[in-house]
Amino acid sequence: MCVGSALFLIVLAFSLWLLRRRRNKAKLLEEEREMEEEFEEGAGQKQFRYRELAIATDNFSAKQKLGEGGFGSVYRGFLKEMGIEVAIKRVSKGSKQGRKEYASEVRIISRLRHRNLVQLIGWYHGGGELLLVYELMPNGSLDAHLYSDPALPWPLRHDVVLGLGSALLYLHQDWEQCVLHRDIKPSNVMLDASFHAKLGDFGLARLVDHGRRSHTTVVAGTMGYMDPECMTTGRADTKSDIYSFGVVLL
Repeated sequence: MCVGSALFLIVLAFSLWLLRRRRNKAKLLEEEREMEEEFEEGAGQKQFRYRELAIATDNFSAKQKLGEGGFGSVYRGFLKEMGIEVAIKRVSKGSKQGRKEYASEVRIISRLRHRNLVQLIGWYHGGGELLLVYELMPNGSLDAHLYSDPALPWPLRHDVVLGLGSALLYLHQDWEQCVLHRDIKPSNVMLDASFHAKLGDFGLARLVDHGRRSHTTVVAGTMGYMDPECMTTGRADTKSDIYSFGVVLL
């Protein structure tokens, strides 16, 4: 009797595990399908093959790595067919937050067009891999230059401020919806070959109707750059981004 009960419990546990695994797999496939549809609605982004991006980055070798964050790494790559250098963001496998931020970028940055936003060139997802391909910013991020030797000249700093302000004006007022970036800081302000500023990393961004606030109650952003009111209420609006912009100016 005891043996039969134990066997029943084992079979039941295995069946539940198998059912949960199948549901998770189905959910993952559905998320990938939805993300693919989001990209296809964008204007002109290219769907790459994994092999193309692996070759471009020397199989994502350490020597090609530009940086690493909490949810993934960024690699320098060269696309032979297009004849351009790119930056390829590779989301860490198994990172739920990384998947959320990837999906956010799919929904938002693939639809935006502005000279002061980092351009999304293409994408790949499949087999557990999530990859985003951006234009390469040869001079890296602003934070690497603020305290460097020699220091970033004041005329260039002035241009960076104007560029970042132009990007925020577009996001907050000039696009069809209001885009709240929610993570404006020097490491997310990229510099091209001419030191023109381009805002990147829209993983925490939210779309809201003009004149409305984000209804999320989850605090998001980077300490030191976040609006104190947003930290208290958990709700962001354009003023939250402007506050962060002001901290960058300081």
